[in-house]
Amino acid sequence: MNNRPLNSLRPTKTLELESGLSLVPRIKLLLTVYRADKSVNPFDEWKFKRSLIDYIKSSFFITVPEEDLEIRKFKDLNKRKREEPVARGRLFVHDLGFLSKVIGETEDDVERADKKFLEWRRGFVEKLNGIELNLEGTKFKLNVAVPVSDDFEGMKKEWEEIIAFGARGYQRSAKMQPDTIVLKGMPSRWFAETRVSSKPSMLVTHTIVSALGKIRNLHVAEDNSIGDGADEEDIVSGLHCKIVVRFEKHKDFHDALKILCGRSLQKQGSRLRADYDVTWDKDGFFLDARHQIEERKRMPARGMEERDEGHRQHSRVSQFSSEEGRKRFKE
Repeated sequence: MNNRPLNSLRPTKTLELESGLSLVPRIKLLLTVYRADKSVNPFDEWKFKRSLIDYIKSSFFITVPEEDLEIRKFKDLNKRKREEPVARGRLFVHDLGFLSKVIGETEDDVERADKKFLEWRRGFVEKLNGIELNLEGTKFKLNVAVPVSDDFEGMKKEWEEIIAFGARGYQRSAKMQPDTIVLKGMPSRWFAETRVSSKPSMLVTHTIVSALGKIRNLHVAEDNSIGDGADEEDIVSGLHCKIVVRFEKHKDFHDALKILCGRSLQKQGSRLRADYDVTWDKDGFFLDARHQIEERKRMPARGMEERDEGHRQHSRVSQFSSEEGRKRFKE
């Protein structure tokens, strides 16, 4: 595991975690496809994918494998108005080796490297956004956007404005800085105790997430929510988990969120990647006692995996003290 400070990690570098997991850098874009002419010809997903892959290769010299481009047409196309989208999807660029020339292989200033990376991504999005692709005489227009969960600077601006002007759970004080991250779409098996259960374990999750900073509270539960670009029928109950982690210091929260943005979780020996959604907690999850009752009503009893005996006896079942965690590790 990499013991270097998180704020020294360049945007194109991988962060090694425990349990054979790593946070791998990538570019993720959300796609929306519209008709660009008066044609009523059907939308062909495969032809559009091939056309877009060819365009990216010829225009940017970037090779995108077919599996890294997802395009799905809407099922109710016959009911949609002409100005409404016909399809949506996601584009991933996992091989970022070409960016070494953009950022500079000897660039030691992480802040400058981050700036160069964001400038390149911004230009890439601007050039892709609005292009028209001709599929055998039928034109389609592409809208491109960076997901909210990949926009660290946007989230930072959001919490700074909330602190400045006041909102639920926050006062107008520089001392009231956010400290909690919410992760959705994490594979439950990757956070489970091997050969014990397929459900996420609090202890295993604590071990993995603690690489991002000192933890004050931790919550892990089954997650059946729908992420960016996913369809409801793709969600299989129990396969994913939601992790809410509260750090002891705002700096740890800040650096962890920055690292989590723009990366996917990968397990050693597997080609699968978890393209999770990440955001900061605006609602005071651990400060609102009411969420305890709401979670129990919404989640089945088996939806949470609580392996720590001391944690079971605690009245607030969704919190995990970092002090308790450290005691367990020493035993």
